[in-house]
Amino acid sequence: MTTQPVINYQRKKLSDAQLLALYRSLLRPRLIEEKMLALLRQGRVSKWFSGIGQEAIAVGATAALEQDEFIFTLHRNLGVFTTRQVPLDKLFCQWEGKAGGFTKGRDRSFHFGTMDYHIIGMISHLGPQLALADGVALAHKLGKEAKISLAFTGEGGTSEGDFHEALNVAAVWKLPVIFMIENNGYGLSTPTSEQYACQHLVDKAKGYGMKGYKIDGNNILEVYQTISEVAKQMRKNPEPILIEAITFRMRGHEEASGVKYVPKELLAEWAAKDPISNYEQYLIAQGILTEETIAAIRKEFKEDIATQLETAAEVPAATADTATELNDLFAPHISQTIAPASSESKEMRMIDAISDGLRIAMQRYDNLVLMGQDIAEYGGAFKITDGFVQQFGRERVRNTPICESAIVGAALGLSFKGYKSMVEMQFADFVTCGFNQIINNLAKIHWRWGGSADVVVRMPTGASTGAGPFHSQSNEAWFFHTAGLKVVYPSNPYDAKGLLLASFADPNPIMYFEHKALYRSTNAQVPTDYYTVEIGKAKIVREGQKLTLITYGLGVRWAEEAVAELGLDVEIIDLRTLAPLDWETITASVTKTNKVLILHEDNLTGGIGGELSAWIGEQLFEHLDAPIMRVASLDTPIPFAAALEKNFLPTLRLRDALVKLANY
Repeated sequence: MTTQPVINYQRKKLSDAQLLALYRSLLRPRLIEEKMLALLRQGRVSKWFSGIGQEAIAVGATAALEQDEFIFTLHRNLGVFTTRQVPLDKLFCQWEGKAGGFTKGRDRSFHFGTMDYHIIGMISHLGPQLALADGVALAHKLGKEAKISLAFTGEGGTSEGDFHEALNVAAVWKLPVIFMIENNGYGLSTPTSEQYACQHLVDKAKGYGMKGYKIDGNNILEVYQTISEVAKQMRKNPEPILIEAITFRMRGHEEASGVKYVPKELLAEWAAKDPISNYEQYLIAQGILTEETIAAIRKEFKEDIATQLETAAEVPAATADTATELNDLFAPHISQTIAPASSESKEMRMIDAISDGLRIAMQRYDNLVLMGQDIAEYGGAFKITDGFVQQFGRERVRNTPICESAIVGAALGLSFKGYKSMVEMQFADFVTCGFNQIINNLAKIHWRWGGSADVVVRMPTGASTGAGPFHSQSNEAWFFHTAGLKVVYPSNPYDAKGLLLASFADPNPIMYFEHKALYRSTNAQVPTDYYTVEIGKAKIVREGQKLTLITYGLGVRWAEEAVAELGLDVEIIDLRTLAPLDWETITASVTKTNKVLILHEDNLTGGIGGELSAWIGEQLFEHLDAPIMRVASLDTPIPFAAALEKNFLPTLRLRDALVKLANY
């Protein structure tokens, strides 16, 4: 005997075949989840984030989109993967941490992407995937494609700054993104009453100047029809849409959490609204399903799940291989020095060389997009992109709102669609606001699942300008420490242009540091044509026999001035690239001079000099005739007043260190 569904279904123009197809798509992830819970109890998987009770959102949204439209998922969106027909045996391998999974055992559950199925999974920080959807949508808009992207977030994730930034950018740029809030009642154990004060999250849409819809997230037809309708409109008239889907999380945040904090009557209320049992009752009433066909479909799915699980069981467990782990850190690329095609050159300041490199890169790569605060008509805080809008247009030279995290995320999203991008931090100090995207998305995405991160982040850096603690920091060590990033730091106009062009040729994420004090204070003859300087190759800027001084950036000028003043026989190495380091050049110099002094502007403690010193001590100890010495800035923030800044910087201490080491 059947009962009437408590959910109000409206089929509208959907055919019987469409209604049945939605049912099959809705049921499959539920049965897979039930098997996963059994595997969890058996110890075959270590963790599981259940989406039981809220399958209609993922399934309905995915079914409504075109197959090549990107979806950005969360923990409970198994229905996205199954509706897109991602191979179940490979999903089992992923969940069991096997080599045959999408991340080769390097990450778990849904922390992965698959370009073949146009799905990008989340990282644990919840909010960043929203900006990635912005980037894909921007690529659609630039390419004049009638496509959209869709990103999921939970109601708890709407409290994150990434939510605000991503929606604001999408609204300002009129990007075709659907932001789907799965409001399932709890962020782990924190109820919605402690997550936000507004009555409905969809009300926030008005503040961004976008349309918003609140829907029953357990009603598969309402989800499917709403997404279908708004997506159709957005493909014609690009704009972002916010949708709040009301549902409930019937199990714990993850299985170990349990649901003791949830009132029993609330669980009972939502159990009655189960999206599968209600839809089955509706289809039976419509004459589309019978108890027998339901049983047959369930049997079919369970047999397939068992078969796919057996297939996955034959796949070997992940085995550790250090060479493979290191080789997979970056997308394959061999950096090289390419000489200019012509001998023509002109005298350029460093700022001019960087601008010229950017201009040539924009001409060379028609898929390169520049983004940053005030970089369009204003030309950027340092006028490096002055005139670029007139030459390349506002679509490719984009002013951004003040939201570093969203813009780095958008740059990564562009990369998924084959674009190159440059993000200019107005000052290197402001990168803290985009730190999560750089450290946890840009740096790790290729190693985790082979995702593309073809992004250059330009970082105007350093002191000597009397700008105080928030516009003068040398923060390269933060990124030097992070596996998966390349860190470039030129000291002169020639290298600045050549290394910048090499950075755009490299498909990996690159932090490109530019010392502000060098912008207009150093000149050199620079080729006007295209050329590159090899990333990862240091340069001997002064030959010497008695002592090796290793430095970079403005430190090169300090070193040259001090050595010339003291008249010492010192070999000066300009690292040029901090990650990867040129150990070969360092080794050759140290084995020749047998003494080492390391100079950098960053604070002494935790600076790059510590790693250089440790490596040289471990690898070249028998060649040393004296202790390795370091000269760096004080372990304080950077002061504003000229006398205090001068005392902070290492220049006053450099000469004493050189004399002491030379006489050791």
